[in-house]
Amino acid sequence: MSYNPLLTEELNILARYNLKTTQEGVKIHSSAEPEVIAAAQRLFDKGLVSQADGGYLTELGRKAAQHTQDLLLIMQA
Repeated sequence: MSYNPLLTEELNILARYNLKTTQEGVKIHSSAEPEVIAAAQRLFDKGLVSQADGGYLTELGRKAAQHTQDLLLIMQA
């Protein structure tokens, strides 16, 4: 399996979450790029976020976001 544009959009959304708190979510506005809106919907369909337009991370979503953000830190070092 390799990264593709659809997966990259999903990872970019997961990278936006503030993992220091569970009280802060992400809102994808209806004016966002269609690719971003579709990525948020896919994250919702996978059970990683609480709403189709972002919302809060689920328990699984929090783990995925943590791994996503850790990988970004490693790769940007």
